[in-house]
Amino acid sequence: MSLFKSFIPVLALIFFLVCNLFVFGDNATSGPNQMALLFAATIAISLSFKKTGWDKLIKGIEKNITVSLQAIIILLLIGALIGTWMISGIVPSLIYYGLYILNPTFFLVSCCLICTVVSIATGSSWSTSGTIGIALLGIGKAMGFSEPVVVGAIISGAYFGDKMSPLSDTTNLAAAMAGSDLFKHIKYMTITTIPSVIIALIGFTIIGFNNAQEMVTSDAEIIQHTLANTFNITPFLFIVPLIVLFLIFKKLPTIPVIFLGMLLAGFAAIIFQSDVINTLSNTNDSMIAKSYKVVLEIASMGGSVTTNNETVNELLAVGGMKGMLNTVWLIICAMIFGGAMEATGMLQRITDELISRVNSFFSLVASTVATCLFFNVTASDQYLSVVVPGKMFSNEYKNKGYAPENLSRALEDSGTVTSVLIPWNTCGAYHSALFGVSTLAYLPYCFFNIVSPFMTLIVAGFYVKIKTLKDS
Repeated sequence: MSLFKSFIPVLALIFFLVCNLFVFGDNATSGPNQMALLFAATIAISLSFKKTGWDKLIKGIEKNITVSLQAIIILLLIGALIGTWMISGIVPSLIYYGLYILNPTFFLVSCCLICTVVSIATGSSWSTSGTIGIALLGIGKAMGFSEPVVVGAIISGAYFGDKMSPLSDTTNLAAAMAGSDLFKHIKYMTITTIPSVIIALIGFTIIGFNNAQEMVTSDAEIIQHTLANTFNITPFLFIVPLIVLFLIFKKLPTIPVIFLGMLLAGFAAIIFQSDVINTLSNTNDSMIAKSYKVVLEIASMGGSVTTNNETVNELLAVGGMKGMLNTVWLIICAMIFGGAMEATGMLQRITDELISRVNSFFSLVASTVATCLFFNVTASDQYLSVVVPGKMFSNEYKNKGYAPENLSRALEDSGTVTSVLIPWNTCGAYHSALFGVSTLAYLPYCFFNIVSPFMTLIVAGFYVKIKTLKDS
């Protein structure tokens, strides 16, 4: 496969996505982008059908979809979790007390730091966003911050922790792919990660100071009053999220932990929120029947608790599992495209070309960064953007005398943190569906994720504390 032919599906995808952005705007992910991915996959298959054969193509696509199955299951369960956490009063209670504790001026900085701590403790950006992130978004909206800004702060903190935690799967994966010791890898990442997060915190501080003057304290008090009149607000509800975070910290499998969190929240709704259940049910059935019906409907189909405050109504609206189906569709279509590109050999052809142009340390790191970004865009999976470039460049770093920590750091700085910035990547699609904010809307505020790849290039360009095999 020639390099020109290998680039045709990628260029076609970019063309379709740009057209969709102009024609459909924020609705592009509700169908048009899925079709764009399928069209691009069709082009890739058409260009290599005779050479590759249908059986190999379909097996490659099936393999790629299989890789995303766990992400899809987590996505659906998170939809149900958010629904039950809302109806049980967990999220409303977090918002209620959070408005007392968090200062609007430093809310975004606090938001980023809280997510950093939780993500380091749990090793998971997805779990951090899906639990404490949901509550922080609600608090931020109640304070008057725009949703994309708050989501940017949440994601920046969540991915800092995910990247630096020894419990994180991507942190362990990057070290393993590069052949580096885990804790040497984490220590070496501080050279680029600490400056990146400092820049992010400065950015959120500036936004916080500029917006704090516009915040009206009485608005927060009205929201608290409405929540207290609608739900049974109590600190006892925090037992459920604490159990979930503890189990994640203990490295139990994510899927059963989320499912348990959903079940516990369902029981909490029955115990603490009988008035809410009665209001939503509006039938003469027994309390058991009402509770069963309302909890399952909210978890699966979504819904909202209606109050006399429009802002609170928006805070309480959830999509449930049904709200995640559009994102599941996007992920499957993205995996079809990535599988077609991989099965046809087009991905390998493009990355081989990048390796052939390496002639200095900076070009080696730049090629690693570019390859990770390329796989995040084309393969649509965070893990593939770490694994494949890691395998590709491992020998190159060794042959040129550089310690494996240089490669593992580049993989994390570019592969791990940028996945959430791609709308059709599993990470981007997950967070967009989770927060109800389009990826392109929150992207400009993910300061940490944007700065990280540039920081690793700057460090490589100025040859700052570059570790060689002789130093190891």
